[in-house]
Amino acid sequence: MAKDQGNSGRIGQAMRRREDAALLRGQGRFTDDLVPAGALHMVVFRAPVASARILDLDIAEAAQMPGVVAVLTADDLSAMPPAAVNPLIPGAPLVPMVVLAQGRVAAVGQPVAVVIAESRAAAEEAAEAIVLDTEEDAPTDSRHRVTEWQVGQRGRAETQVSVMLDHPRLAPFAMEPRAALALPEEDGLTVYLSTQTPHRAREDLARMLRMDRAALRVVAPDVGGAFGGKASIYPEDVLCAFAARRLGRPVAWRAGRGEEFLSATHGRGAASRAELALDADGRIAGLQARFDFALGYWMPYSTYAPVSNAGRILPGPYSAAAVDIAVDVRLTDLPAVNIYRGAGRPEAAMLMERAMDKAARAAGLDPFDLRRRNIIRAFPHDTPSGERLDSGDYAALLDRLEAASGYAAKRARQAERRAGGEIVGLGLALYVEPCGRGWETASLTLTPDGRFKALTGASAQGQGRETAFAQLLADELGVDPGRVTVGEGDSGALDQGIGALASRSTAIGGSAMQAAARALREKVLALLGDNDFPGWEAACAALAGHLPLSVAETYTAPGEAWASGAVLAEVAVDRDTGALMVEGITWVDDAGRVLNPLLVEGQLWGGMAQGIGAALMERLVIDADGQLLTGSLMDYAVPRASDMPARVRLEKIATETAANAFGAKGVGEAGCIGVPAALLNAAQDALSPFTDRDLALPLTSERLWRAMNNLEDCP
Repeated sequence: MAKDQGNSGRIGQAMRRREDAALLRGQGRFTDDLVPAGALHMVVFRAPVASARILDLDIAEAAQMPGVVAVLTADDLSAMPPAAVNPLIPGAPLVPMVVLAQGRVAAVGQPVAVVIAESRAAAEEAAEAIVLDTEEDAPTDSRHRVTEWQVGQRGRAETQVSVMLDHPRLAPFAMEPRAALALPEEDGLTVYLSTQTPHRAREDLARMLRMDRAALRVVAPDVGGAFGGKASIYPEDVLCAFAARRLGRPVAWRAGRGEEFLSATHGRGAASRAELALDADGRIAGLQARFDFALGYWMPYSTYAPVSNAGRILPGPYSAAAVDIAVDVRLTDLPAVNIYRGAGRPEAAMLMERAMDKAARAAGLDPFDLRRRNIIRAFPHDTPSGERLDSGDYAALLDRLEAASGYAAKRARQAERRAGGEIVGLGLALYVEPCGRGWETASLTLTPDGRFKALTGASAQGQGRETAFAQLLADELGVDPGRVTVGEGDSGALDQGIGALASRSTAIGGSAMQAAARALREKVLALLGDNDFPGWEAACAALAGHLPLSVAETYTAPGEAWASGAVLAEVAVDRDTGALMVEGITWVDDAGRVLNPLLVEGQLWGGMAQGIGAALMERLVIDADGQLLTGSLMDYAVPRASDMPARVRLEKIATETAANAFGAKGVGEAGCIGVPAALLNAAQDALSPFTDRDLALPLTSERLWRAMNNLEDCP
């Protein structure tokens, strides 16, 4: 197999030298920027139909076209082991990745063959020459009950409401589409991926390619966003690495925006129903909830995270005398569904908060009042699903939100505006979010020049992870942050790691960094033979013969932290068009111990933008024939600056947690959890003079106009 040490080495050095500031200067180095001269280019031929048997796949003409080096089909992969699927829910069906279709195509966009050529243009031209002959097949659609809890005895119900809520499929939509670059080497393979889980990708690739794990290096260079859509390995990643190994040359692939809509994993997609009963005192006598997740034709590693979270979170921040919760999954001939910012938390929060607002209206109670009657007040609290809410102050969240928003004045002003003919609404949402569990890694090295080089297994895609961890280490070590550099995303530099998932990186990754800093200090003291630390300059001088000095730590969290927050949304709806404007958001968030307030605020704003998109405009539409109707930005709307609220007020409280050493809770997904639920409640409140029917997502102007005019909802 040919070796390309020169390109691989230069790329590796570029990654090690990169600085955060380079991104601001337009000097970021993303996977597609690293393609060396002479690399081959891969293009995927995708199924144009769904639910069909393959009668014939003709690649002969494509294989003979100028510049084409190889055309690969499923026959070339026949001995490849399957990718892993996390068995998060025992007994749930597992459907591993289909790398290339064989015998049957399930969904439009499914990879059927790949063309590898000297240029992308040559590969694209050859892919158009491939002929696929199919015959219609019965579609897959099977339902499986995967989770259920029935706890407690329902009391007498004085008020009872029901809610129906369907979440459309959404596109995670990172600025940088997926990309892969595989560089064969004499004794192995280096793969650059736009991924948030480089170490997991290495595990999957090593197993599927039947390689020694030590011979495979996976690097996530600069990554332009992920949001869960890059959490699991994809068929294209495997095919790119496989082709490089087989051909002995670098192979590059990048998705076009249309490919991302069609073949990247989707988010959400759950149908949910709830019945909420209140007793005579306005306390929850019983909650019945049902979730139905329509999964696709294959399962990424983290498929069951949203499924698990949606069920286990209920009844959220509230106590309930009885719960009856069940979660089903449906296996279908549709694109795969995976985690997307929130991963089941938005589904649970929106269902619960919509039911609470509807129950408050039915019982003649203010939405704040009903929540105060039912919130959990003593911690730790064990939930009906067996989870432990370790800390929080939900009463303080509501109190702060009510005061910060000027709620009473806003209600009075709402009445005045309604009397003047305006259509305006206020919507409240109180939420909790589990923030990851398990382990993470860190290493720390003291160099001869007195600087500190750290590595974290928690990868970064724009969150400012390097800045936060440098600050954490500087505080722990008692040095200037400028003396600390932090690296991430390279399995060749740090052997193990989890990556960026589940709002866990600061809590668990930060705890690992803290442990590494303390371990380094202890190691220095042990070498000095003294209990009094002399300072780093003196220590470096005394230990010159021992430097560089390194430590490595793996931190396992003893529990799972649960963040929380409360949001009040203000909206106005145009009477003539149904267009909704978000006039204001007031938001109080509890993320525990905050390391860098500016980075936290950035996460809140980013999550808010995506939450607004999910609530008001985003929806992937697939017709009855499996064809994607929203395959470009001409059809799929994402939030623009003009869609952001006119006024935003962010407030924080902090209840620290003992679920990790650092005392932090997650914040990255909060905007997709609390904001959409508050917006839905605000829209329902605005339209309450016209209708009491459950509004469907997204809250487009057409939908709201139809609801105001008592017309059927749009498809």
